[in-house]
Amino acid sequence: MFRTILTVMSRREGDIINLTPHVQKAVSESRVINGLVHLFVQHSTAALTTIEYEDGVLSDLTRALAVLAPDNEVYAHNSRWGDGNGRSHVKAALVGPSITVPVVEGHIVCGTWQQLVLLELDVNAGRERTIVCTVTGS
Repeated sequence: MFRTILTVMSRREGDIINLTPHVQKAVSESRVINGLVHLFVQHSTAALTTIEYEDGVLSDLTRALAVLAPDNEVYAHNSRWGDGNGRSHVKAALVGPSITVPVVEGHIVCGTWQQLVLLELDVNAGRERTIVCTVTGS
């Protein structure tokens, strides 16, 4: 087993950061030929998923998440903590904090247009995000 920490810096809410090259580098460093790579973001207002890293679909995803957890709703979290990011927590919970991808012949196995991405969902963005990257296999 090989484990490393990936760190990325977001600038603002809505950033979608392509992690694919970072993950492939970690897999190469692990020397695992066939197995799995698991990613887990250590934050409750960020999420991990796969998507075609193209401006149109990135915009569509942002819009869809805004429909699911609108900016103008009243969130109990905001009333309790006053940090205004209740919607950020809801969006992150809907998408999820982790993803697992196969490794075959030393390479992550993604579809032709599929990229691994971190979604910055916090209204208080502009922060360093930490992703635990674990590679297992032989």
